Amino acid sequence: MPVLSVHNLTMTYIENNLFTDVSFNIEPRDKVGFIGANGVGKTTIFRVINGDVTPVSGSVSVSKDTKIGYMQQHACTNPDRNIYDEVLTVFEYLKEMQDEIDSLSMQIENAQGDINEAVSRQTMLIERFERDGGLTYKSRARSALLGLGFTQEDFSKPTGTLSGGQMSKLSLCKLLLSRANLLLLDEPTNHLDIKAVSWLEGFLRDFKGEIILISHDRFFLDAVTNKTIELEHKKITTYEGNYSAFIKKKEHEQEALRNKYENDMREIKRVEGIIEQQKRWGRERNFVTARSKQHQVDKIKDQLVTPDSELETLSFTLNPKRESGQDVLMCYDLSKSFDKKEIFKNISMHIKKGERVFIIGPNGCGKSTLFKLLTGQHSPDEGAIRFGAKVDLAYFDQMQNDLDLSKTALDEVYDAYPQMNLTQVRTMLGSFMFKGDDVFKTLSKMSGGERARVSLLKLMLKQGNLLLLDEPTNHLDTSSREALEKTLLNYGGTMLIISHDRYFINKLATKVLYMNGDGFTEYLGNYDDYLERTQGVLKVEDSTTDKSDKKPKVNDYVLQKQMLSAQRKRKTQLEKCEKRVAVLEEEIESLQLKMNDEDVMTDYQQLSEISSTLEEKQSELDALLEEWAQLSEDSE
Repeated sequence: MPVLSVHNLTMTYIENNLFTDVSFNIEPRDKVGFIGANGVGKTTIFRVINGDVTPVSGSVSVSKDTKIGYMQQHACTNPDRNIYDEVLTVFEYLKEMQDEIDSLSMQIENAQGDINEAVSRQTMLIERFERDGGLTYKSRARSALLGLGFTQEDFSKPTGTLSGGQMSKLSLCKLLLSRANLLLLDEPTNHLDIKAVSWLEGFLRDFKGEIILISHDRFFLDAVTNKTIELEHKKITTYEGNYSAFIKKKEHEQEALRNKYENDMREIKRVEGIIEQQKRWGRERNFVTARSKQHQVDKIKDQLVTPDSELETLSFTLNPKRESGQDVLMCYDLSKSFDKKEIFKNISMHIKKGERVFIIGPNGCGKSTLFKLLTGQHSPDEGAIRFGAKVDLAYFDQMQNDLDLSKTALDEVYDAYPQMNLTQVRTMLGSFMFKGDDVFKTLSKMSGGERARVSLLKLMLKQGNLLLLDEPTNHLDTSSREALEKTLLNYGGTMLIISHDRYFINKLATKVLYMNGDGFTEYLGNYDDYLERTQGVLKVEDSTTDKSDKKPKVNDYVLQKQMLSAQRKRKTQLEKCEKRVAVLEEEIESLQLKMNDEDVMTDYQQLSEISSTLEEKQSELDALLEEWAQLSEDSE
């Protein structure tokens, strides 16, 4: 039985029909990639499912045991509450259960009321408390915050001081820890670095409920999903398998569709020729024949489906105006600090002509700052930057600071390249999917994807032979990302790119530089090569790949016994770990309360001893949390 059924949804805003008669089911344990171009209505469908929007027609039904979780439900309302306490609000029901258990303990201890009834209820509550994760909820909260990229120091920050990106991560954290068993995730990897995205992949793979996931991150979709739903041409199509499986199946469909489209177009042209001929003859019976043939053409046109190859997509080329020398960019021991805070040091690299180099690393390690040094917006504190002979730099800024948001798309490009006439500018904008009055739309009223296309157009017109691209796929939908990939693969210059898009890195990279605060580590190849060298991780496979021909290397019975034995050992270790974590958390809370006691605060020796003990307990807890996370993952 489906956990969610969407039946014949239709949604229209004023005169814009988003989609018509959309229907699909979500079955138990489905993890669905929900894909489609920007603006087709994916988020609107989420809002309909969540009950925030009423469709023009259609219905949504949810099974009785299904609890829907949507990020907007987990907004932070108290700006003074710190990050850690905000996450713990998700577990308010466990806190209330714990309070009742404690109250019953006092009642039993003091022999108040009906003792048998109190003991019975306490036993039931304790079993439910443990079953619902009462012993580990604080550990899970800490693990999720750390996994999504928050640091231990961040835990005490008031939520009112967070940036928009940090607030989104916090809301995502609360959603993941909530009791929802059907998650609606709308671009959850936004604002996450590669390490945090990898953690999220693991969490979602292990999630016991159902997921509908809107994302343009193709690597992420491959890693998490087992079904793909595409919203295109105002209709829904469902495919079994992850993104790679979907692409293969759709290619076969498109091939058949192209053949039918070409045959239909030939038939339309042939019949329209007959109609024209009959009209020229001008007799009554000729007009009757012409009307009959026109009905035939109209019928073919009504059922005509245009293949993707005939639809308008982003299309452009990048051509350097001249070739650079073989040595393109050299950096020697660069360091940079702001307000005495060190951003990075020991940054050195040597980039040769034609290389496609990707810089990856955690958020905040200084990748964008490095680009600002290379473009001359900042100066390094130490070290030197050398560009080779005939190097022409072209820079794509992910923050789009090169755009004047008060201008129209037409004025923005024309003012940057006044040597072009207006007709040429409009033609160029047309190739970047700005048609008709779109060119007069002010940038401030455009979406992030539309502004990204304007920035890409300016980048193309600059004709540089060294591209510095800072998160160029941000804001782009899947088809635009694929068009950008194709363009860059055919580009004849050199590229240095910051990106968290692992699919994009795999397509293009000839070298990966992992950046931390203390320099670069270099890996030849693409992202899969980087993974194999750093983690020994296997590449994500198409979920439809047939593995039946792979024979086991050991006897199945022996292997099963070994696996069951290992599983029992892990379960025992996990239970011991959980109990020790619960004890440590109580001890840490007790020590923190002591430190706030006025007598202790005035006794330096006692305060020092408690602080030292607290530090030891916290270190032990951190190590146990890592062990618990690994054991939990292994148990799955």
